[in-house]
Amino acid sequence: MRENFRRGGDSPRGSSSSHRQRLRSLLDVRSVAGLVFVLQPALAVLLVVAAVLALVCQAPGATTREARQRSIVGAETFAHARGTPAAMKSAHPTGLLRPQAESARKHSGLGLNTVTPAVDTGHHVIGTVPAGNRPVKADERIAGRLPLLLGSAAAALLLAVAGTALVNRRLRRRTRGLDPATVYRRYDHHHAVLHAVREGVLIVSSDGRLILANDEARRLLELPADAEENRRPIADLGLEPRLSALLTSGREATDEVYLSGDRLLAVNVRPTAPYGGPAGSAVTLRDTTELRALTGRAAVAQERLRLIHDAGLRIGTTLDVGRTAAELADVAVPRFADVVTVELLEPVLRGDEPESGTTADLRRMAVRGVPQESAIYQVGDVIRFVPGTPMAACLESRRPVLVDDLRRSDTWRRQDLEGTQRVLDARIRSLIAVPLQARGVVLGLANFWRSDHADDFEEEDLSFAEELTARAAISIDNARRYTREHTTAVTLQRSLLPQTLPEQSALEVAHRYLPAQAGVGGDWFDVIPLPGARVALVVGDVVGHGLHAAATMGRLRTAVHNFSALDLPPDELLSHLDELVSHIDTDEARAASGEAGGRGEGVEETVRPGTGSDTDRARPDAGRTGITGATCLYAIYEPVGGRVTMARAGHPGPAVVHPDGAVTFPEVPVSPPLGLGGSVPVETAELTLPQGSRLVLYTNGLVEDRDRDIGTGLDQLRTVLATGADRTPEQTCAAVLDAMLSEHPSDDIALLVARTHLLGPSRVAEWEVSSDPAAVAPVRAACLRTLKSWGLEALEFTTELILSELITNAIRYGAQPIRVRLLHDRALICEVSDGTSASPHLRRAATTDEGGRGLFLVAQFAQRWGTRYTPGGKVIWTEQSLDEGRPARGPDAADDVLDQWDDVPAL
Repeated sequence: MRENFRRGGDSPRGSSSSHRQRLRSLLDVRSVAGLVFVLQPALAVLLVVAAVLALVCQAPGATTREARQRSIVGAETFAHARGTPAAMKSAHPTGLLRPQAESARKHSGLGLNTVTPAVDTGHHVIGTVPAGNRPVKADERIAGRLPLLLGSAAAALLLAVAGTALVNRRLRRRTRGLDPATVYRRYDHHHAVLHAVREGVLIVSSDGRLILANDEARRLLELPADAEENRRPIADLGLEPRLSALLTSGREATDEVYLSGDRLLAVNVRPTAPYGGPAGSAVTLRDTTELRALTGRAAVAQERLRLIHDAGLRIGTTLDVGRTAAELADVAVPRFADVVTVELLEPVLRGDEPESGTTADLRRMAVRGVPQESAIYQVGDVIRFVPGTPMAACLESRRPVLVDDLRRSDTWRRQDLEGTQRVLDARIRSLIAVPLQARGVVLGLANFWRSDHADDFEEEDLSFAEELTARAAISIDNARRYTREHTTAVTLQRSLLPQTLPEQSALEVAHRYLPAQAGVGGDWFDVIPLPGARVALVVGDVVGHGLHAAATMGRLRTAVHNFSALDLPPDELLSHLDELVSHIDTDEARAASGEAGGRGEGVEETVRPGTGSDTDRARPDAGRTGITGATCLYAIYEPVGGRVTMARAGHPGPAVVHPDGAVTFPEVPVSPPLGLGGSVPVETAELTLPQGSRLVLYTNGLVEDRDRDIGTGLDQLRTVLATGADRTPEQTCAAVLDAMLSEHPSDDIALLVARTHLLGPSRVAEWEVSSDPAAVAPVRAACLRTLKSWGLEALEFTTELILSELITNAIRYGAQPIRVRLLHDRALICEVSDGTSASPHLRRAATTDEGGRGLFLVAQFAQRWGTRYTPGGKVIWTEQSLDEGRPARGPDAADDVLDQWDDVPAL
């Protein structure tokens, strides 16, 4: 039911309903005004009735008494008249007095007789005088007085009604238009609430006197019993001076804490005047003694929860063991401890599984809160804790150890008397040593220290310190395991990369390989010597990180070497490599689906709690995506003409630094990454570089990372390369990495810088050969003269034999054009080219065969030989060592070999 606290003046002024309501409220006997209105007229009526009744009852007696009095007065008057004594003494008194008496009676209307003695001058009674009086009727008397009485009653009634109306108006103003029932109900409710609440309430007047105080206020302030009744001044109540001054100041206050005895009171003060009351203040008091203690403990708990939350965010941001240990110290200082030191077992730093023990060596990884030079041990120092010390006991028991007062701990000082004294001089007083352990393995030790500026550690701090270090230990263990995997991957990666560059004269090469900090990727580079003094430069990148990427990189590098041995052009080589990667992806996808099907069909796998993730990590195929994905750039440099032929599959293009310092990024058609090419043909680009140019090949980790897009990276690379035109390849590599290497590289970086050299015309000899066999002898003679001019007389015999066989075969089985070329490089290179693509094959001829021994002879006398195909045919080439590295053959040995063939043409 809803109560209606409507004011009396809420209706529109002057409306008839308002007047009726006011009249109804005025006549309502339940209201104070109505009650007064009814009682006052009723009292007036009762008074009038009583007056009339009294008048009626008293009228006869009053009339008789009045007549008697008048008779007495008349008799006495007649008796004392001057002529009465003389008449009395006359002989005929009756005759003399009767006419006067009768006349007086008629004029006075007397009806009652009264006898009055008549005396003479000597005061002797000389006779009696009877007199009468006519009594007035009672109704006549009442009728004469009734109008006055009724008029007075009406006036009194009007005054009562007016007074009632004034009282009603005054009361309604005082009660703000509330009806009596509501006022009574509110008073009861407010009275009950005032004394039931557990909060003190005071009303203080503007002159600083206490007007009201509830029971709780009396209890909290220990007020005397008569403080409220006598309106005693606040200053006389014996309150704490600061609290007393606040209560009498009249200023507002919100939750200000004041001391009252042994209590802490939260005081709120608000003025009462703005809310319709007299000037003064309403004061509330709340006992916060216990609440303050609870709040303090809650604040500590809340701060520790925030610290644990921050630890989860700030510890383990990297997979570096040392950095993770330092992050633990950074989080704990100064929110939990004044000084923190962290030591890790030596095997942890290498990524190995540690063996805990009190005699194990630990290396200090972090010191926070004091300068490192003031610590007993500095970062990097190896520590072995003395048995019996708190740290050694912590490592042995695998439980945290508390030393509440280091000044009284003799065991702690066993480690280093001088160093521990320095710690005490620095006012360090309390210690908690906590083992860093994860998966039941102790990884190291965290020490939390507090000075005398803060509270000493207590037992309840042990659990928090243990929880904080447990979170850090998980991150450290993850970093340790990553370190192990990273070390393994780096070792594998580096073992698969070129350990030394092969010797060649066409290019001066420098290289760099930097693994990513977050994990080893599959970047690789290679320098592969090719026939004809040519050199192949390779840079590639396998998508992903870890051992799988490194192993895949090794497979691709091996494949590139094999395809290079076939002397394929760049476009064909990348096409074969793309097909290989597609096969790898297909095989891995089949293996993954097969293993998944094998595990899913009819096999119920039971995983114990807590072992699922470890099992997943242990699977060989864990982390594989089924798609290898790789990019590659393959370039072949030919020093005879300075030509570079290159092709790329999804890889960044090269940069060229010309001898004058100009830097260009030549347009090389880009093909899809390896494994995604499908039927898309690979296109090549051909450049001619002057001697001294620098060809820069790189992977995308150099020019692109999470904070830099590839466009910005290429601009930076251009700027770095343009600033040093005369740099060597080694200097170029160093300058590029110094300028572009980020602090925490997220991807591998492979960089290859090659300075070009040309094979001079004096070291190149070339002849055209006709299809006539008679042309063999002149060409052979010209070749021998060239060898003599190069100082290679020792190679004349074998070279003459090789050229005779190759030229003869070209004339017999080949087609025009036929050319012969000699190159004087680190080896003597003989090349015979023709216009057919038919390739000769080495075979062992039977004793009855008339031919088939020519290539066998070439293979015996040449260090290497082979065939490469060109757009116009093929080239058969041989290489002979300039230092005669093969066993020397004398004339007898040569004759024995030549005797096996009778089809060798005449020399």
